[in-house]
Amino acid sequence: MYSKIIAGTMTWGQWGKKHSKTEMIDTINYCLENNITTFDHADIYGDYTTEADFGNAFTESNITRDAIQLISKCGIQLPGNSRSKLQVKHYNYSKDYIIWSAENSLKNLKTDYLDLLLLHRPSPLMQPEEVAEAISILKKQGKIKNFGVSNFTTSQTELLSQFTNISVNQIEFSLTQHTAMHDGVLDTLMAKKIKPMCWSPLGTVFKDTNEQTTRIHLQLERLTEKYNATKDQLLLAWILKHPANITPVIGTTTKERLKNAYNATNIHLDTEDWFLILDACQGHEVP
Repeated sequence: MYSKIIAGTMTWGQWGKKHSKTEMIDTINYCLENNITTFDHADIYGDYTTEADFGNAFTESNITRDAIQLISKCGIQLPGNSRSKLQVKHYNYSKDYIIWSAENSLKNLKTDYLDLLLLHRPSPLMQPEEVAEAISILKKQGKIKNFGVSNFTTSQTELLSQFTNISVNQIEFSLTQHTAMHDGVLDTLMAKKIKPMCWSPLGTVFKDTNEQTTRIHLQLERLTEKYNATKDQLLLAWILKHPANITPVIGTTTKERLKNAYNATNIHLDTEDWFLILDACQGHEVP
């Protein structure tokens, strides 16, 4: 139901590119032209402004609602211009707040329903029964189709799943941040048939220059000709090969990178090449 690559909107607005309405419409259309139909939001993006900017652009885009899937996240209370009375960043997962936040996202996105609502980050004060009650109400009212979490650990996912169905966990996962392969997170998601999505899928490969990223670049360069692929495509293909069926959330607004990202779904890494890339990241072969 979600596209194989998801467009993350965090940097589309005030926290990044500051797209005008026309630019946002153009980016949405370009995503659809390249089979990226799912758009990942959070209420806090752009200091609580990006959802409304996207909604205004979507309304004028003449794209039908059933042509796209909309994801949003709630729960983080972020001090800033929009919520200047907050004293500290914190999480709110009360029933009333979850319902209000989801309804506010619907209003801003100019839609009647969300395809997926996620709790943005786990809170030590979360009452799972209260969360489940809010989700039940939202589902019965047709305001959300599916519910999930983001950045939840194995035990947190296990706990909440006892009270409500969790369909997605959106985690940080990449070649340079692959702890979810070893700490039980991906194993649990596979066992419970919960879909993993991952943010920051390119990791630090293009951000940092150090011994690790130098090794990775050298190994990727050895494979670009074999797969007729760019380095960023190979990093995504590495994620896509994992049996958990992880869906990357791409934060770029650059058209070439968006196109490259979707085309990476057609790359099928050989098993040995997958391990060569992992070894380059770790600096040693697997045990």
